[in-house]
Amino acid sequence: MNKKQKLFTTRFGFITLLTILIALKSIFAYYFEFNLGIADPFQHLIAVLSPFATTIFLLSIGLYINREKIAYTVTLVLYFIETLILYSNIIYYRQFTDFLSFNTIISAGKVSKGLGSSTFNLMQFHDIFYWLDLVIIIVLLVRGIIKLDTRPIKRITAFATTIFAVFLFTFNLTLAESNRPQLLGRTFDRSYIVKYLGINSFLVYDTVKTAQNDAVRSNTDGTDITPVLDYVNNNYAAPNPDYYGVADKKNIIVIHLESFQQFLIDYKINGQEVTPFINSLYHSNDTLAFKNFFHQVGQGKTSDAETMMENSLYGLPEGSVFTKLGPDNTFQAAPAILNQQKGYDSAVFHGNVASFWSRNSVYKNFGYHYFFDQSYYDTSIADSSTQYGVKDKLMLSQSVKYLEQLQQPFYTKFITVTNHYPFPLDDEDNDGFVRPQTDNQVVNNYFATAHYLDNSIREFFDYLKKSGIYDNSMIVLYGDHYGLSDSDNKSLAPLLDKDPKTWNDNDNAQLQRVPFMINMPGLKGGIQNQYGGEIDALPTILHLAGVDTKGYVQFGTDLLSSQHNANVVFRNKNFINKDYTVIHNKNGQEDIYDNKTGLLIENPSKEILKKVKNIQEDRNTSLSLSDKVNNTNLLRFYTPTGFTPVDPTQYNYFDQIQQLEKMRESLGNKSTSVFSENNNRSTTTNYDTDAAELYGRNSIDNLNILTNKKD
Repeated sequence: MNKKQKLFTTRFGFITLLTILIALKSIFAYYFEFNLGIADPFQHLIAVLSPFATTIFLLSIGLYINREKIAYTVTLVLYFIETLILYSNIIYYRQFTDFLSFNTIISAGKVSKGLGSSTFNLMQFHDIFYWLDLVIIIVLLVRGIIKLDTRPIKRITAFATTIFAVFLFTFNLTLAESNRPQLLGRTFDRSYIVKYLGINSFLVYDTVKTAQNDAVRSNTDGTDITPVLDYVNNNYAAPNPDYYGVADKKNIIVIHLESFQQFLIDYKINGQEVTPFINSLYHSNDTLAFKNFFHQVGQGKTSDAETMMENSLYGLPEGSVFTKLGPDNTFQAAPAILNQQKGYDSAVFHGNVASFWSRNSVYKNFGYHYFFDQSYYDTSIADSSTQYGVKDKLMLSQSVKYLEQLQQPFYTKFITVTNHYPFPLDDEDNDGFVRPQTDNQVVNNYFATAHYLDNSIREFFDYLKKSGIYDNSMIVLYGDHYGLSDSDNKSLAPLLDKDPKTWNDNDNAQLQRVPFMINMPGLKGGIQNQYGGEIDALPTILHLAGVDTKGYVQFGTDLLSSQHNANVVFRNKNFINKDYTVIHNKNGQEDIYDNKTGLLIENPSKEILKKVKNIQEDRNTSLSLSDKVNNTNLLRFYTPTGFTPVDPTQYNYFDQIQQLEKMRESLGNKSTSVFSENNNRSTTTNYDTDAAELYGRNSIDNLNILTNKKD
């Protein structure tokens, strides 16, 4: 006991004790309170290391104070603050599956309103151990068991301790960057900052980002929206009268086809159709299928696609709208518009963690009523998940329990994940599909996961038809971005009857085509030749639903309109239309390709150059104005007629099945949910899946097991 007393009667010993205690509490929280996805041994090492640097840095402040009572008091206060930050995040995470941001902390009233009376319910018995050590230390100090060290610390020694903390943080950051490149520059999940650098670092990171955003926005006022409104009004495309309102009050089901490229449609490997079901939809008379539809994502990839598809705003030139700006920005997104104009209920279904791409915050700003993330799915089944979430067959089959409870009409989005790089899938997950045998395993696997995705969609459609949902729905399918990158395309080239030696930038650009299909019984369908991109999806969908987009800030135009702008700009400012593909080469010059021949125009005429210049200027203007809307949060200054700004505090993604049941019960005979219309009986028995994880047992029995999650 004397040795322990002697150890902790020095200031360094005292700080060491507090540092170890904070680290232990933090590490426990990382593993048992937060869902950080700590996967490999290297990440475990980083997670254990991450609390130390910032804790030593903060507690070293006490070493600069000579008067021992004040020094110990300051150190204890700092320790209390660290514990408070950690515990507050634990409570907040239990409710919102996210971490406390700078804006959330300074808006304490909203936080307490969001937690409400459930705060005490969120506390658990073991929480006492987050605070017990502090009480014990204070008692030991008061009773003199831990004695105050009256010896002052030399400034050089205190400074050396602070510098050591900085060095330790730099080392921590280096390890983190080696495991997760561009961790701070391209953050797509705020939990990654916590996983790699700790809670304190996340709060500092978020505070700096908030300050940067506020600095940009502080010089912005309502007049800055004027050039934006002028541009979108001048580029407005009136709806096609043959299609306007044909889906009025129909359910809208959006299926996000992860990493799915257009070339997969109608493609065969060894005589096997890669996507037979999606092929059948593509050629159906009830489907509007756009063969020249392009993804336009940047670094934000999937989140950029969601930004464009549901807001008709471009992603950013660097980073993601979702993570950089989305939690605080004002949006006029599809779920809010459809709810206010047509009375739609809305929900997202996704088998990944809620914080990925900050979706649990951004979706509230979009106006989504419900968000069913990974916590609503059974992940206890062996091999049921990939790195990016629950496999598609299991996610879709388990989602219908929640889908049938939504009030109709509903707007829903299903985000698939299995067809995501590096495309890991066991052969037993597919129905005997034989992969191609190129020299690139990523390419080979891509076809297998695409085939799996196709089977998943077929099963889901079968359910929609058996349950009767299909007859009253418009279903939208889209590919969010490329699956195979430019570095893989030369391995892909022979499969597309191309020579890898002559493969060029134009070939890469042509592969930015992704599916965009709208399927509805009785829809006047057919394969469409017009050029368009993800920015055009929202006005197209809204016009079909009978909502005129005039007055909204949307940079796309209705694909079915005779006034549609068919010049598709990419985030890198290249563009494509039916005549030309324009690509900025490595020398900073523009290469112009003829889309009829696929050849480079060596000496373009003045007429072609002028035409390209005019298009380029217009498209660049659309990008820059969209960036201004996002970066300065301009939509806070403009509300379209008939629209009410979204209040994110009205949405709570906790205990959502109970929310749905409560809504159904309160409506009684007026409930329009599928469950109610089926005489209060579940339709999940209509779902049949051959998911390999169910080990061949009867699929209905397994669905009954799987859908017990959060019942």
